[in-house]
Amino acid sequence: MVMDLLNKVATTALLGFVVSSMTAMGVGFTVRQIIDALRDMRLVLLALLANFIAMPLGAFALNKMLRLDEPLGVGLLLLGVAAGAPFLPKLTELAKGNLPFAVGIMVLLAVGTVAYLPLVLPLLLPGVTVNSEKIAGWLFLLTLLPLAIGFALRARYGEVAARVKPVLDWVCNVSLVPMVLLLAAANIDKLLHVFGTRGILAGFLLITLGFGIGWMLGGPGIETRRALALATGQRNIAAALVASESFSDPSVVIMVMAVTIVGLLTLMPLCHVLANYGSKQSAN
Repeated sequence: MVMDLLNKVATTALLGFVVSSMTAMGVGFTVRQIIDALRDMRLVLLALLANFIAMPLGAFALNKMLRLDEPLGVGLLLLGVAAGAPFLPKLTELAKGNLPFAVGIMVLLAVGTVAYLPLVLPLLLPGVTVNSEKIAGWLFLLTLLPLAIGFALRARYGEVAARVKPVLDWVCNVSLVPMVLLLAAANIDKLLHVFGTRGILAGFLLITLGFGIGWMLGGPGIETRRALALATGQRNIAAALVASESFSDPSVVIMVMAVTIVGLLTLMPLCHVLANYGSKQSAN
């Protein structure tokens, strides 16, 4: 009973954070700013290469190297092919990265995942079919719609948007850490289930691999390097969870949740390290 209630509260907090974060990004930037941030086609192509080629191959290799149980390997592969994490803008903001680029690349990767995941997953896992319409529906409700509302509010009611932006930012900043801790507490049984199976190690290595690949490909600008590192390291939990419904074994969902939590607990402190490093560099 208590765990069920905690799960519902954690899910509500997660959805609320994502929606408020996306709306805040929308009222903070114009569509033109986002488009301009994606004008570097070389950087955009490298982002696509990192997320849709390198990460699926990395997840596949880690699964084979660590000899994960089949359901855990499936969960890792789902995250490997699911790009465009809704947490990306807030993580990039914490790391003092290129925020317009992060918002633009998040939308591009998330939309790409809707088409990419149903095509690639059956190649990695023969016989599997994925409900791309459901993935697209969740993507629209959680990210694209609130982002579009924010853009529209800024474009038509600039003064209102200016007043709303600090409130949304405050809500996101205050709720981020409690939301992650609540998510971890609500899924502690899932985390414990994965301990001792090399699943946590595989998830940590996947996140680290993604961050490293994004960091190498995101240069030469330090701000875009931070954004692409986080965009590649953090995977799209919404798309992965919807895709996991294609599998009957609950361990697939458990792996997706465990790796997502490990990713947030790893990348959030790293964002603060990057931000502090940037401040010291500026001071010097």
